Amino acid sequence: MRNYGVIGFPLTHTFSPEYFKKKFLKENIAATYAAFPIEDLNQIHSIVKEKKLNGFNVTIPYKEKIISMVDSLDNEAKEIGAVNCVKVENEKFIGFNTDAYGFQLSLNEVMKSKHQNALILGTGGAARAVKYVLQKSGIDFKTVVRDKSKGDILWRDLTEKQISENTLIVNCTPLGMFPNESSFPPISYSALTDMHLLFDLIYNPELTLFMKKGLEKGATAVNGFRMLEIQADKSWEIWNS
Repeated sequence: MRNYGVIGFPLTHTFSPEYFKKKFLKENIAATYAAFPIEDLNQIHSIVKEKKLNGFNVTIPYKEKIISMVDSLDNEAKEIGAVNCVKVENEKFIGFNTDAYGFQLSLNEVMKSKHQNALILGTGGAARAVKYVLQKSGIDFKTVVRDKSKGDILWRDLTEKQISENTLIVNCTPLGMFPNESSFPPISYSALTDMHLLFDLIYNPELTLFMKKGLEKGATAVNGFRMLEIQADKSWEIWNS
């Protein structure tokens, strides 16, 4: 029996255990996958030892912090500066990033040629993966942040003109995520049109207020569930390579 899991805090939003449970049943795989909400990242070594984990995923707020605790880093994870997948091999932690892979493939499924200018809402590990993908794809982007030293535009300085000119908007914040579904990124939704694509990395709930407000203006809006599926399958591939 092989054992896997996801670490983060809190973990009320995650569908990963359910996704892997269905995968294991469907493919007749002898494995377990559980959620481990930890408030202190230093708990990870004892959890891996106690639960005999062969690998684990990493989510909010540890995708960047976990880097200091891995023994080696995949080149892509090193370039991105965030890890969401760890392989445990001979008690050593090897860090990978499957978020970029998941975002790239899921974005390709919905993006049109008109989506060549983007706004990335928020910072953190997920935003790092999104930046990496957009850079590789040759898409111009600016980041909207609370601290100007970490991005390009402060939330309070974001204009309607910038919203209208950037037809791809990616939400990398937890605003709107279960159980806080009533929150949403504070942007000028009135500037959205049917030219816009709103990509919300949140997948729980299925329809966030960010997406709903975009749909009301004729924009295309997608959530992060397809990205979750792709990155989860990539994690499984890494753990078993």
